[in-house]
Amino acid sequence: MNLLDPQSLLSQLGPWAVLLVMFAETGLLIGFFLPGDSLLFTAGLLTSTGIQLSLPLTLVFAPVGAVIGAQAGYLIGRKLGPSIVERPRLKRAAVRSREHLESYGVGRAVVLARFIPGVRTVMNPLAGALRIDATVFARWQVTGGVVWTVGLVLAGHLLGSQIPGIDQYLLPIIAVIVVVSLVPVGLEFLRQRSRPAA
Repeated sequence: MNLLDPQSLLSQLGPWAVLLVMFAETGLLIGFFLPGDSLLFTAGLLTSTGIQLSLPLTLVFAPVGAVIGAQAGYLIGRKLGPSIVERPRLKRAAVRSREHLESYGVGRAVVLARFIPGVRTVMNPLAGALRIDATVFARWQVTGGVVWTVGLVLAGHLLGSQIPGIDQYLLPIIAVIVVVSLVPVGLEFLRQRSRPAA
């Protein structure tokens, strides 16, 4: 089983792969390398073609994994607190996260983080470490988690049910999803680079 290959994960673990990857990617800092977006879309696609994957189960397991994972990440950050924020690699991310939280507001920042690879992994522990109000965080992370997971699974399912044999083009589709999911990261990088010049 290849942890970086959505089709391998889904063929071995079925909907459980979705739950476990969503939990690890959004709750544990080690989960940043996992294929969140592509796994959700592929799972949706495979509910209508190829591997017999249950759409109802996938639509339940995906948000449950994402919501529980984000809450676990928040609690880890809350428990470890300053030790997370003060780590050299995360200190800059903590400063940027606080800036995003202040400029966008907690709700918008937490929801938008769901759609950006890497950021969704770091945001939850940092929100806990920065002592964001637990009720406010929970409300917005649940909203973002459900919209993100259900949206991508349904998009994959609808595409798979509309185009016969689409599973033959799974690798190029996953490549497009990965590129599209990196667009926000690229735009943020360009914005940060142009700020000092301005």
